[in-house]
Amino acid sequence: MKLTLDSLRIDAERVERYIVSFIREKVREAGAEGGVLGLSGGVDSSTMAYLAVRALGKDKVMGLIMPDKRTTPEEDLKDAVNVAERLGIEYHIVDITPIYDTLSNTIPIYDPRNVKANGNIRARTRMIILYYYANTLGRMVIGTGDRSEILIGYFTKYGDGGVDILPLGCLYKSQVRQMALYLGVPRRIALKPSSPRLWPGHEAEKELGLRYEEVDLILHGLIDLGMKVEEVAEATGIGLEKILKVKSMMERSRHKREMPPIPRVPGLNELG
Repeated sequence: MKLTLDSLRIDAERVERYIVSFIREKVREAGAEGGVLGLSGGVDSSTMAYLAVRALGKDKVMGLIMPDKRTTPEEDLKDAVNVAERLGIEYHIVDITPIYDTLSNTIPIYDPRNVKANGNIRARTRMIILYYYANTLGRMVIGTGDRSEILIGYFTKYGDGGVDILPLGCLYKSQVRQMALYLGVPRRIALKPSSPRLWPGHEAEKELGLRYEEVDLILHGLIDLGMKVEEVAEATGIGLEKILKVKSMMERSRHKREMPPIPRVPGLNELG
């Protein structure tokens, strides 16, 4: 068996119907007035915005664009605004730079060299703002993470991982790109290299040391097809070292996909 990107082809029309139905159902179950989502100008958030509008209507979807002047390229800001205006949704630009500065100046042990911890401040600040709008308006926070990011833990716990629903969680990154093109997301955005922009020059694939096409095929082999590491290597032509890396990322990030563990004390909180 050979695994190529053709193995990950989706029936975009069929998948769209299921995701749109999922969004409507979850918003209705929550008794919410609509959805709020972060718009970064990237493929995931843009695709999610298009699907949210199809599910709820443009009047019930709000986009929040939350740049940091030190890390967000002007191009991303323009792309996010472009998507919001194409869809006709209400959007707000909330500059998180002063919020980040206040936090960094307040935390006694703040270290400007700790790139990852500092980047996570930005992700968690955005989560706080999303929930403030959602709470104020009686809406749900719609997450924009995809299956690839979720499975390898490439998201910030209680940051971009802090959401109410994850409609794209059923699609690998390469499948989100397919969906984006099907929905009419501008091609440049649909094919743009992915990045959380948590620090200057931050790009996902550079940090991962893997292309998303590789990540997707490895995950498809390991999870969907239940193949062994060696079998995935043979089927994809991807080096064993990269496959083991993805497998390790999945295992080490398990805590991000689960509720915090609770101790079990015999005889306590048990029936009988």
